Amino acid sequence: MHNRHAWTERTEDGEKREVRAEKFGKVWRIQAKLKSEDRWTYYDKPELHDLVALKDNLERKYQRRRASYEDVQSVEALIREER
Repeated sequence: MHNRHAWTERTEDGEKREVRAEKFGKVWRIQAKLKSEDRWTYYDKPELHDLVALKDNLERKYQRRRASYEDVQSVEALIREER
């Protein structure tokens, strides 16, 4: 199973933002960029709204057997730490 997940969202200004999350070992790495930007921004400490979006994404994929329950749990733990 690939541990790469991507989604797009709109900012408050209406600009398109693409987010990618990848799990290597037991560490999640999240990167994002606006459509107008050339380079990706890598987050050492992911933002809470990105973690929540990743959890939602993983839960949907888990129902279709495209993500593991361990991945869902690891992101839930990150959200609990962040709150």
